[in-house]
Amino acid sequence: MEGWIALYIFMLAAFAGIEVIRRVPAILHTPLMSGSNFIHGIVVVGGMVVLGMADTTAEIIVGFIAVFLGAGNAVGGYVVTERMLEMFKSSDKNKKE
Repeated sequence: MEGWIALYIFMLAAFAGIEVIRRVPAILHTPLMSGSNFIHGIVVVGGMVVLGMADTTAEIIVGFIAVFLGAGNAVGGYVVTERMLEMFKSSDKNKKE
């Protein structure tokens, strides 16, 4: 029964996410996506918890994969945010010279 409740919550979250993203102007999609990728870093914490409580080899492998993918996603979101912020900086160096 818990699986059905989790699936129901997942479906509601997906529909809410689609409605929220649909109303965001196109120019704000990149900042929103990079921020959500960074927030997705909670997977790293969950993976570390699973890895810390792992007893079997399968649990250790799943925990390691979760930490690896979550860390990659968080770092990717951080890098995209940094590149996006560089796009909005003014180029005053060229004007002063």
